[in-house]
Amino acid sequence: MRTSRYEILHDNTRCDLCKSCVYQCTRNVFSYDIDQQRIAVDPKNCVNCQRCVEFCHHQALKVQINRNHYHENAYWTMQDISQLFQQADTGGILLSSMGNPKPYPIYFDHLLLNAAQVTNPSIDPLREPMETKVCLGKRTNDFKRDDDGLLKLDVKPHLHLDTPILFAGMSLGAISYPAHEALLAAAKELNTFYNCGEGGLPQKFYPDENHIIVQVASGRFGINKDYLKHCAALEIKVGQGAKPGIGGHLPSRKNNELIAKTRMIEENSEAISPAPHHDIYSIEDLRQLVYALKEVSGYQKPIIVKVAAVHNIAAICSGIARSGADIIYIDGFRGGSGATPMRIRDNVGIPIELALASVDETLRKEGIREEVSVIAAGGIRNSSDVVKAIALGADAVAIGTAALLALGCHLCQDCTSGVCSWGIATQQKDLTKRLNPIQGARQLVHLVTAWTNEIKEMMGGMGISSIESLKGNRLMLRGLHLHEEELRILGVKHAGSR
Repeated sequence: MRTSRYEILHDNTRCDLCKSCVYQCTRNVFSYDIDQQRIAVDPKNCVNCQRCVEFCHHQALKVQINRNHYHENAYWTMQDISQLFQQADTGGILLSSMGNPKPYPIYFDHLLLNAAQVTNPSIDPLREPMETKVCLGKRTNDFKRDDDGLLKLDVKPHLHLDTPILFAGMSLGAISYPAHEALLAAAKELNTFYNCGEGGLPQKFYPDENHIIVQVASGRFGINKDYLKHCAALEIKVGQGAKPGIGGHLPSRKNNELIAKTRMIEENSEAISPAPHHDIYSIEDLRQLVYALKEVSGYQKPIIVKVAAVHNIAAICSGIARSGADIIYIDGFRGGSGATPMRIRDNVGIPIELALASVDETLRKEGIREEVSVIAAGGIRNSSDVVKAIALGADAVAIGTAALLALGCHLCQDCTSGVCSWGIATQQKDLTKRLNPIQGARQLVHLVTAWTNEIKEMMGGMGISSIESLKGNRLMLRGLHLHEEELRILGVKHAGSR
């Protein structure tokens, strides 16, 4: 038996044998030994979800990294060795969840914001109006007048948000029904948008269509006339940051009656999305699907195209802008996932900061930046990341992992097991009950409200009163501890330079 990743410290002097740890753990780490009248611990399945620790009312438990290492060195780390052993035992592909955990540079943390001083005074958001509303879609630049001299405007369909933050697409199946309820309820209260992901849309959500974005992914799960009708926007998912170039997979154990009905597939079957859309092999093919969806919506709903941040992302987004899409959604390599091959998650794609700056610069040089809006995602952790992403060229950002953390996720990176202790990445009824959607929605509203207020404070400190004035304004950024080529791609100067 291989060494377990975590060890459980159980203080018998504090334990009153309430068995809370036995009931709360979904991976059979704890059991009650009747003969010995004690709690038995088997740590090999522990993923450090912290559920047992938080529900132990006598603080008798602690979970920590197992320091009983193999003979590792600077090249062969403990993680490398244990993963090699795992594959030697099973012959399988290593799967994991959530985003890329590798210690690559986090460019957001190397960007500093400007602050207004004497000649350009700061703005007090408590006393002066600050505009955080965002309008996503094509700009109307062609102004004409009728015979009476009145303006004739060809207004394109848009998404109107009170804050530059949306919820990223996470499918019903990858996360639970109560998690979707919480995300939608929060989106309604915040006047922003919930994205149902590629797993279809429960009919119960149809009345809230004004706050819903639906996905058209390669598997075409759950897509029918009603699905495409009950939404505010349609998103063509070509790729995602956690797994560029490959498709999706929902294990059969997470495909229950509700999931199967919503996705329109057989219950307990494997739900596999192909790597490509089999009707998209060029920008011309993409354009056909974009306009097919425009026809379905009567040209009343914006079309989003979601792509992963890869090496030639600027050229890809240039093509998408010319395909007729209204919004480009770029997902960086820190983006989360319910299940993905670990090697792809950790080694494929590029950071959202570099991708975003490159795309914004290219679209501006080609004179088509106003043809599309840009949503950035893939590792947005806090409000300063939002501000920096917008200054690099985004119109708005989408959050997925941050939203799940607000719901109670503890980043176990074990979503594939289907036994999430917090009721989020599971479909087991006894576990989904652990997530209260009303409380979850409240926590999401608190999070986004706090971020929005912090965004106002940071904008005011820069002497900026609207998100529109911040968009692509890289003069508000300076780099620190970055190489010349990194600064060039980001389009920012080094800290201390004029």
